[in-house]
Amino acid sequence: MILAKVIGTVVTTISHPGFKHRKLLVVQPLVMEGEKADDDFVALDATQAGIGDTVLINREGGGARQVLKNPDAPVISVIVGIVDSVNIA
Repeated sequence: MILAKVIGTVVTTISHPGFKHRKLLVVQPLVMEGEKADDDFVALDATQAGIGDTVLINREGGGARQVLKNPDAPVISVIVGIVDSVNIA
């Protein structure tokens, strides 16, 4: 699982049927201060997240397909939750 911030959207005119009625969002992984962040990536939205939201992402193909209930979906990353707050002790 990855914590990330939604920073943009992807607009397509044609998409795979497995993506039907779902948004593609550009996300930026969040890291602790002093750590190097991974590159931004695209995730399929299963939560109605929007730009500026902090989200929880499943970035593993098998788990992502289980969330979508589609064993043939061509997906690796899926947003599975919108995070209200994060406390680090």
